[in-house]
Amino acid sequence: MTPAIEVSGLVKIFGDVPVLDGVNLSAPAHQVTCLIGPSGSGKSTLLRCMAMLERQDAGSIQIDGQPLSIAGQHARKGDLRSRIGMVFQQFNLWPHMTALGNVAEALRTVRRQPRRKAEDRAMAELEKVGLAERAHLYPRQLSGGQQQRVAIARALALDPQLMLFDEPTSALDPELTGEVLNVMRRLATSGMSMVVVSHEIGFVASVAGHVAFLDRGKIVVSGSPEEVFAKPRHPRLTQFLETYIDREASQLIA
Repeated sequence: MTPAIEVSGLVKIFGDVPVLDGVNLSAPAHQVTCLIGPSGSGKSTLLRCMAMLERQDAGSIQIDGQPLSIAGQHARKGDLRSRIGMVFQQFNLWPHMTALGNVAEALRTVRRQPRRKAEDRAMAELEKVGLAERAHLYPRQLSGGQQQRVAIARALALDPQLMLFDEPTSALDPELTGEVLNVMRRLATSGMSMVVVSHEIGFVASVAGHVAFLDRGKIVVSGSPEEVFAKPRHPRLTQFLETYIDREASQLIA
């Protein structure tokens, strides 16, 4: 089966610092691929390159077997970009719009849908993330976890083939993290192709089909959760897990 996204020899340099140094990654379709690693290891930059928010300095990225970047083919680039949904650390909701308005506006702007059709679809997506009853509230009236679920609904409304999550729970209080991870678990169960940057090791161990551990711009260890978390582990991975391990994860990867 063609991978959902395939990265080959990816290099990204900021100034004279190589943030990504020849990264190779194949994310299987209809599975969850998780990127883990210490802060500054290049995880978010890799995700932003996948989302076409950063241009790589070398290497290639393919979505469903098609190259993301071909000079001069802007229409095709837009078509490929529309297949990718992304959820960021911050919720990036429009504060002057309700939850329903935030989701519907994406459909009206990107898909050019009429208001009624966009709002009907937006309500359906909010219902899927458990927020139909809060559709007419503004972001300031929602918890952080609820705002992130609105952001997920907004991305899903555009029918992406691939969802990218950049540490979607890092801005949340611990008690709000679970509601967002539960939505992501349901997406995983549905067969959505996902690439997730996360420090929630318990979530990674229980949901991922493929895990890649990055350190200093390189993928040091990759494979199934059973392979990556098996003992003995790579010394840098062991050091990382000692810092980020949680109680749930300790039972899953012991």
